[in-house]
Amino acid sequence: MTVALAGRTPATFEIKSANLPLVALLLKSADLGTLAQELQGQFGDVPEFFDEDPLVIDLAAVGDGDVDFDGLVKLLKGYRVVPVAVKNASEAQKRGALRAGLASAEDTALTPVFSPAPTAAAPVVPASALVIDKPLRSGQQVYARGRDLVVLSMVNPGAEVIADGHIHVYAPLRGKAIAGARGDAGARILTLCLEPELVSIAGVYRTSENPLPDTLLGKPAQVRLIADKLVMAPL
Repeated sequence: MTVALAGRTPATFEIKSANLPLVALLLKSADLGTLAQELQGQFGDVPEFFDEDPLVIDLAAVGDGDVDFDGLVKLLKGYRVVPVAVKNASEAQKRGALRAGLASAEDTALTPVFSPAPTAAAPVVPASALVIDKPLRSGQQVYARGRDLVVLSMVNPGAEVIADGHIHVYAPLRGKAIAGARGDAGARILTLCLEPELVSIAGVYRTSENPLPDTLLGKPAQVRLIADKLVMAPL
């Protein structure tokens, strides 16, 4: 039956369609213990990686299994994301999600950012870069959220530089450098002296356990992704 609403426009509100920027967690297992460990390993050293971003939980890889939505929501909120909905959920999962305060978002197009796959849609990086002009000591961390990072002094062993865009180090890079932190596979790492503990672009990484050749170690170099593989070349 069709119900015709009165034509009077309310004075106190309007209801309109809205397009919200969302991030997605592609959940591959309902084991919250393992998930907690892996989230800690991925984001525990970057507490400011998220900034109360609204998040949709994609259950496509979980199947019809039971999910502790209350525990999952609590776990995710600890990483400064705000779960708002589920996607690809069974009817039973939708009911459980609703009890936990989560809506259904079946028609929402999402890009997973908790997965390190370099094929994720690249964020828009503004022209302005975060510039650091002091040496970074062991234990220090700098994150250029949504932009490039320029470091004018040494990144010492034990220090960590992270950027959603490119990383430029105009000095020795001896700590960790993580570019394209939110999935930008086109990001690059450039330094005047490549001696890193770890380099990573869009989740693809290499550590110092794999020694660099003499043609690269201590030399000006760039790091980029080609066909999902890290490629290092002299500058």
